[in-house]
Amino acid sequence: MTENIMKITGLSHRYGASWAIRDINFEISQHGVLGLLGSNGAGKSTTMNIMCGVLNQTEGVVEVGGHSMQTDSIAAKKLIGFLPQNAPLYLDLTVKEYLTHCAHLRLIPPRQVTSAVYKAMSKCGVTHFANRLIANLSGGYRQRVGIAQAIIHEPRLVVLDEPTNGLDPNQILEVRKLIKEIGEEKAVIFSSHILPEVQATCSHIKMIENGRMVFADSMDAFNNYIVPDSLIVNLKNAPGIELLERIEGVTKVEALSDDRFRIHFSNGQELAERLIAMSVTHNWRMQEISFEKSSLDQIFAQLSQKPTSATA
Repeated sequence: MTENIMKITGLSHRYGASWAIRDINFEISQHGVLGLLGSNGAGKSTTMNIMCGVLNQTEGVVEVGGHSMQTDSIAAKKLIGFLPQNAPLYLDLTVKEYLTHCAHLRLIPPRQVTSAVYKAMSKCGVTHFANRLIANLSGGYRQRVGIAQAIIHEPRLVVLDEPTNGLDPNQILEVRKLIKEIGEEKAVIFSSHILPEVQATCSHIKMIENGRMVFADSMDAFNNYIVPDSLIVNLKNAPGIELLERIEGVTKVEALSDDRFRIHFSNGQELAERLIAMSVTHNWRMQEISFEKSSLDQIFAQLSQKPTSATA
């Protein structure tokens, strides 16, 4: 058994003259939830379609459990469960009928089909809907059925493309919990363009932007990049913007209202302390001071200029 379930080397793909992804390299360990993060159009879905054998790459190598996706695709695909962004559900079938069909597609021996179906339904919390038409399920339970078809054959790697899209907050929490449980037994790739979703679910993260890998490390390491870049300040007796801009450490001031300002800085903690002291001295009557976090676009821009590694 290999130490890593998947290894991707020099992966590139183009549609016509345009490269969708370029020189992607990384490995995936046997267990845990890995977040694949990127903005819409960054190349996430192309990467996942290639690693699952749905799309043939222009360049590069994908190995799953030591099997090449190009030369030994059947053996490689047997180790993967895939839930694409649009779940491949047959709405006119019941949950049990659909999962039985999926079990046969996955070449599960006939005598094991029933137990495999009920095990997948139990894992995903849909056993009580076994005889209900999929068309009559809520969005959250349809996603659960989609995840059930991805794990019914006990794959070693489960790939989930935007699995929480379109769900309400309660459904999102339920699907997050399910994904974490699966990650205790298998390797899971969780793709999203929503940063909080990846932060809440994953222990490691790989980020693709403009078709290139710009970050590959732990979530803790990634969080080091999410730093404050401005302060929001409410001053009931505010001075003019010109005076605020002359304060040491301030690089720019934006007036959000008559008494509320966004203050950009070069050293946030020292500036916050300085503003509090000056507010007391000059009777500015400070009502609020809080750090404002970098946006995801800013993080992408920052990481795009950093060297990256391909650690799992």
